[in-house]
Amino acid sequence: MLRAAIVGLGRWGRTLVQSAASSPRLTFTHAVEPSIEAASRFCAEQGLRLSDRFDSVLDDPAIDAIVLATPHSLHRDQVIACAAAGKHVFCEKPLALKRLHARDMIEACAKAGIVLAVGHNRRFWPAMTALRALVRSGALGTVLHLEGHNSNEHAKAITEGWRLSPEESPLGGLTGAGLHVLDAFVSLRGPVRRVKAQFLSREAGPPTLDTTSLMLEFEDGCSGTLSTVRASPFYWRVHVFGTDASAEVLGETSLVLRKSGAPPQHCAYEPLDAVRAELEAFVDAVEGVAAFPVAASEVLATLAAFEAAIASAERQTMVACDGL
Repeated sequence: MLRAAIVGLGRWGRTLVQSAASSPRLTFTHAVEPSIEAASRFCAEQGLRLSDRFDSVLDDPAIDAIVLATPHSLHRDQVIACAAAGKHVFCEKPLALKRLHARDMIEACAKAGIVLAVGHNRRFWPAMTALRALVRSGALGTVLHLEGHNSNEHAKAITEGWRLSPEESPLGGLTGAGLHVLDAFVSLRGPVRRVKAQFLSREAGPPTLDTTSLMLEFEDGCSGTLSTVRASPFYWRVHVFGTDASAEVLGETSLVLRKSGAPPQHCAYEPLDAVRAELEAFVDAVEGVAAFPVAASEVLATLAAFEAAIASAERQTMVACDGL
């Protein structure tokens, strides 16, 4: 049983704790949250020892790992501090907004001999797992193009915090929601070579009304498009087009396979708790059972494309991922 501390008890931090409650492999014993009063009831219900000091969990020998559900601007200092304390780290996405900052964290953890896992829970959706298997099997033929979309109406309920800050959340909904699709693209096709981005904002809000669209060229020659609409009802779509077939994921458990001359094949998969699954994959990595499925190289490739997208929107031109 891996004993962990949760740092940050906003909506997603609480989701992580609640998903782990049914796991026999990871247990949260401590929590760090600056707003003690707001978090005290939740911590009492979950049996968590609550503190407002990050150092308190770094210094505690009873804690094996630290899970960060904090704003990304805090991640570099927090992850490097965890590495210095010998604590394994599970860090929510985005790990950073800059590729070099992410590299600093990855190198610090590697040097300390600890695991750094970056949370991308949608990697664990059954339909996305099936899509990656289809692509890798060659069943789609030569992959030519990817299309993706992620909108998330949670933005309508956000009235404060990093998601409303242009500095903390550049390109609007791409930082909080669209980055999931960009990660999915990298997991399917590898690094991006060039990006052209468009960011349009109608209302600063809250709720914020903005849209982000990307045109992508992957290093293998494949093309892609990605969009996110921050204040629209939840929608997820990742569609891979190949010479022999196309496969489209719509949500957690639905995949549609299309082949010439045949009716679409609708595939439904058994649902699972993807948050619990990623936390247990983190335990596997700590115990040496298997590497965490979101590789450091993929994290860096995703952030390189994200940085290029930010630069592209500012310059209003195509930007190479290695030409920042």
